[in-house]
Amino acid sequence: MRISRSAALVLGVISSAVMAAVYLPLVIVLINSFNNSMNMDWPPPGFTLDWWVKAFGSGGLMAALGTSVLIAICASVVALILGTLLALALSRYKFFGQESIGLMVILPIALPGIVTGLALNNAFRTVLGMQLSMATVIIAHATFCIVTVYNNVLARLSRANRNLEDASADLGAGVFTTFRLITLPQIGSALVAGGLLAFALSFDEIIVTTFTAGSGVETLPIWILNNMFRPGKAPVVDVVAVTTVLISVVPLYFAQRFTRETAK
Repeated sequence: MRISRSAALVLGVISSAVMAAVYLPLVIVLINSFNNSMNMDWPPPGFTLDWWVKAFGSGGLMAALGTSVLIAICASVVALILGTLLALALSRYKFFGQESIGLMVILPIALPGIVTGLALNNAFRTVLGMQLSMATVIIAHATFCIVTVYNNVLARLSRANRNLEDASADLGAGVFTTFRLITLPQIGSALVAGGLLAFALSFDEIIVTTFTAGSGVETLPIWILNNMFRPGKAPVVDVVAVTTVLISVVPLYFAQRFTRETAK
């Protein structure tokens, strides 16, 4: 399909404007992380690395970073297990309510975060009688991280060679042996991509975390929110924001690479 030169020019201008609106604020945050003015004067009167040294020398900040990483890893593991099982069940078997279950799996990521957070808060505290803790945050994050694994594995299974699984069964291999030797190698790259996306999604989540984290549970996004308007904290918050973006971009980049390989 070819488009006219004028249409291509218009699309290019619109795309550039959208990209600028998205990424220019991030560039400003990056520059401000080196701004030597505590009041974030603009343009910066000078540049310094003091804020970076101060940020990574903060015990509370490093503890929040460790909490975010731990929660993201645990939520990703739960999402990998449940998302893979759901994808296998919905792609390999036909049963009543199959389409409804598929919709319910995707729904948590489509709902506004405040709705999901409020619903989980009520479920944990009112229905289940649980105290909010790190465990409730992990469970909450897993509910929407499952979607990334489910979609990646389901797409890969739709292109997998079912004849190999049938041949394995005909030769006497059990269900788990067939999965380990035949199915798993075929969906391996999709699992890696889904797990990386789940990690990135969980790492920078704040709305659901705010509703499901107990006292004493402080993730990196919550640390940013709590310190954003404190006197003298703005430069350090900018450093943390840049670090959060970098940590989130890395798994997204590799997930894209694995997804591209899966699509081949």
